[in-house]
Amino acid sequence: DAGEAKFVMATGSKFPVLNINSIKVGAKAADKWDAISEAGRLLVNGGYVGMEYIDAMIERERITSTYLGFGIAIPHGTEKGKREVYHTGISIVQYPDGVMFDGERAHLVIGIAGVGDEHLEVLARVSEALQDEQLLERLKQTSDPIEIYNALNK
Repeated sequence: DAGEAKFVMATGSKFPVLNINSIKVGAKAADKWDAISEAGRLLVNGGYVGMEYIDAMIERERITSTYLGFGIAIPHGTEKGKREVYHTGISIVQYPDGVMFDGERAHLVIGIAGVGDEHLEVLARVSEALQDEQLLERLKQTSDPIEIYNALNK
């Protein structure tokens, strides 16, 4: 089942880091706070984090922008928010029209929650998967969440 494939971490956790239900395409957001909250809600709904983690994601954004470049933002919680992380996981919200992050337009907002230091491995894996410019452009516009899922789960 495609929804059960694993983005397996070095820890060998059997909880999937990326679940098809944690991907939303064709989204619209009023602003970056709305986009961060949406990425956080997908993490909550996926069982990765508790509700308080969303506040930790917003707090992190207040400290420093999580916009990476290339139309990608990677909101994640503060160190204090880690107690709300049950499983390492990511959520992906695609905004075809983009959402502004400090003067830059993000089309993929990738929420990250990591147990311990696993968020570093997740960041590395996501960055590696999105280095292909043509693939990245396709993922910013696709209407198929499975295309995003497969691209990050290869």
